[in-house]
Amino acid sequence: MTKPALILFIRNPELGKVKTRLARDVGDEQALSIYKALLKHTRDTALAVNAQRLLFYSQAVPKTDHWPTPAFTKLLQAGDDLGERMHLAFLQALERAYKAVIIGSVIAQINAGIIEEAFQALEENDYVIGPALDGGYYLLGMKQPTPELFQNMEWSTPDVCQTTLDRISRLGRSCHKVATLTDIDYAEDWKRHGWPL
Repeated sequence: MTKPALILFIRNPELGKVKTRLARDVGDEQALSIYKALLKHTRDTALAVNAQRLLFYSQAVPKTDHWPTPAFTKLLQAGDDLGERMHLAFLQALERAYKAVIIGSVIAQINAGIIEEAFQALEENDYVIGPALDGGYYLLGMKQPTPELFQNMEWSTPDVCQTTLDRISRLGRSCHKVATLTDIDYAEDWKRHGWPL
């Protein structure tokens, strides 16, 4: 059986261009350092999951990076906004696999067990979602492309997860929730996990 697809979206780790909200608290250099630590955690977590791993860069695919090939297939995000970028990524993933899950790259609490639960939940559910404490989501999974979940969405607002769940309900489809976790957007989010700045 074809392995499920794990989609990862990351920003190219450049000074002053990552974790900008966090940088307002700690400065650009510290924000970049924290982002690289989160990327390492995400990379290690992804490698512990039995899946095809599709890594989508935001700006360009570098010639050298810390994501080993062929463990990660490296691609470039396409689309005008986050919703279109995710939809197009799911289109590519679901051409390779019968189910796919996308995860955020700044979730300090995520682990392989949560991702494996999400893949397993898709055996009996149409969708799976991982709510974030800020009202968004850090994980979304599906078995068929669903542009309705991404169109005309006000991203980075407290209603993103609930709006997505409402849309799934209106489609008459089922959705499994995995654990609610915290994005690392501000200094207090980082310190809450006991990590020093």
